[in-house]
Amino acid sequence: MNNMKEDITRMQQLVGEAFSATGALAALADSGSPEKLQKALEEASGTFERSALELRRLCEKHAPGAGGYGKRPVLPRMETAGFVERFGCGWLHIQLNTLLPHCRYQPSEWLSDTIRRLLDDFEASGREPPFFQRALLVIEEHCGVEGRHIFDQDNKGWKAVSNAIKGRLVPDDDQFTLALAMLSERSELNVCHITLLDVAETSDFFAARSSHSSAAAFYGGGWGC
Repeated sequence: MNNMKEDITRMQQLVGEAFSATGALAALADSGSPEKLQKALEEASGTFERSALELRRLCEKHAPGAGGYGKRPVLPRMETAGFVERFGCGWLHIQLNTLLPHCRYQPSEWLSDTIRRLLDDFEASGREPPFFQRALLVIEEHCGVEGRHIFDQDNKGWKAVSNAIKGRLVPDDDQFTLALAMLSERSELNVCHITLLDVAETSDFFAARSSHSSAAAFYGGGWGC
């Protein structure tokens, strides 16, 4: 019980630290320096992410489960954060129900952790993810212009995706092991599609994608070879 009280105290401390991280933002908003404001926003976001991840671990450490120990939670993570599936020629598709974060100064720990947990749930359901010696990672965002404020690909947090799959779905994320394609399509929905496939099947992937009326139809078709 004492251990649980200590962890609850730590949870309260984490919330306080995250709140304090926003303290300097009001002053910077009037400073006229976009660079300083951007860096402060990302630092504040990083503090919230790290706090959220530790809170997540502490909650799971003590959680008995909804409705009794071992029961599934009311809102499974896979339904709220996204899902994982096998489609095409054995390719792995991950849908995130959010867009890539702005990560000009630091990677997104939250995004890497979320992808790992979606893969954990995928394996826990009895399905085995593929492992590619050389792979193509296709990241495609579907969003409207009004719902997106980051348009430069090098400012998006795609590295969090490669960090999450390195050593698990591919041996490494170096340039000779993992190729990268960044795509986008206008859409009313803000979602991010992540597909991992053998690099030798690159032409098959793009041929299949172009054969559909839209990218949304391609990812939602559930088709196979």
